[in-house]
Amino acid sequence: MSADTRTAEAAEAAGAVEAAEFVSVTGWGRTAPTTARLLRPRTPGEVAAAVRGWGARGGIARGLGRAYGDAAQNAGGSVLDMTALGRIRTIDAEAGLVVCDAGVSLHRLMEVLLPLGWFVPVTPGTRYVTVGGAIGADIHGKNHHAHGSFSRHVRSLELLTADGEILHVVPGTDLFDATAGGMGLTGVILSATVRLHPVETSLMSVDTERATDLDDLMARLSATDHRYRYSVAWIDLLARGRALGRAVLTRAEHAPLDALPPRARRSRRTPLDFRPGQLPAAPGFVPEGLLGRTTVGLFNELWYRRAPRSRTGELQRISTYFHPLDGVPHWNRIYGRGGFVQYQFVVGYGHEEVLRRIVRRISRRGCPSFLAVLKRFGESDPGWLSFPMPGWTLALDIPAGLPGLAAFLDELDEEVASAGGRVCLAKDSRLRPELLAAMYPRLSEFRSLRAGLDPRGVFTSDLSRRLAL
Repeated sequence: MSADTRTAEAAEAAGAVEAAEFVSVTGWGRTAPTTARLLRPRTPGEVAAAVRGWGARGGIARGLGRAYGDAAQNAGGSVLDMTALGRIRTIDAEAGLVVCDAGVSLHRLMEVLLPLGWFVPVTPGTRYVTVGGAIGADIHGKNHHAHGSFSRHVRSLELLTADGEILHVVPGTDLFDATAGGMGLTGVILSATVRLHPVETSLMSVDTERATDLDDLMARLSATDHRYRYSVAWIDLLARGRALGRAVLTRAEHAPLDALPPRARRSRRTPLDFRPGQLPAAPGFVPEGLLGRTTVGLFNELWYRRAPRSRTGELQRISTYFHPLDGVPHWNRIYGRGGFVQYQFVVGYGHEEVLRRIVRRISRRGCPSFLAVLKRFGESDPGWLSFPMPGWTLALDIPAGLPGLAAFLDELDEEVASAGGRVCLAKDSRLRPELLAAMYPRLSEFRSLRAGLDPRGVFTSDLSRRLAL
């Protein structure tokens, strides 16, 4: 290494250190904050310099902080804010490929790509997720039953490893499969090449129907999901008796140009414009207990009743269908200072009775969740720690201060694990480590690869320590 190179690297390291500050870091659920040294690198060189200077407590990369639990926290160590690496490098508008930095958000990709007739291949319930985070958590969306998780659409990625080497990683390799869903523990994703989906408009054609109970909902999903690219059901987890599991089911396709009224097709506002709306931010202070059983029960009743029994072909903006909560900045504040737990699990097909039993238990327990969704997953993804597997997945938000919540969720974990299911690591903040191997059969392979790739434990997080990943 030349003296000039060492000088340049030292300057980069100094810049990274100067940008550091000790801050309280938490997940989107706002539970269990820990203090870490936050660094904001602006270039891949600064990322490498920061990693070299992390110290004994190691560090973890972080995007926009939408992981609900402790995956992007690192008590007493370093956290690498990757959002300054936000460059879209190249777009192949013929082939439908984009090469971008890991800090680019799905929101930014939509802004740039939709006017060109392309959409991201997978989006979760928020578009404020970085590409690096999407790969690290191997995010899923409303189209998993048809098109799998985000990593299935990644052609390649650049990964900075613990020894400072930048590797070009492609699907079909062990390193790719450990990185996709690996929660940032194999290294820092610097960039990725992603395959896109062609669209003619920035609108969705949405079919809506009400399901009277859980069995009715599962029957409708099983019979007709294959007809739609996107499918999701909001489920009322406070309903009881014959209404147990009643739901509003919405399925959608990207609206073709000829679905728009003639005037809209000729409008100066192109049909591919992306203009998500926004409401005022949630207040900084919300009284504890605001989202109790009574208020959530009232909301659920109104939401179910206002939904049409059956409606087809309604045109909705992409933001309305995919990301309704993104229109309310800091919506996670509505749970109060205590925060909330998002609990998501999947059980395989053939274990429907387990799902019914869990829904009954949640209903009897009176868990006040107004954000509860049920979906069907398709084939398992190649990532060793990827969450989706063929089956039924239920996700719900619960106020963290609910009495007895920890013990209740521990019991649900046992039931899920006994059925061969698993919980989602990107949303977890409290799973007991002894259940992990039963839920993720390739865990030992992940641990072995990580030990060989990063023997000093340079990449670490609160999640990895808690679960001994």
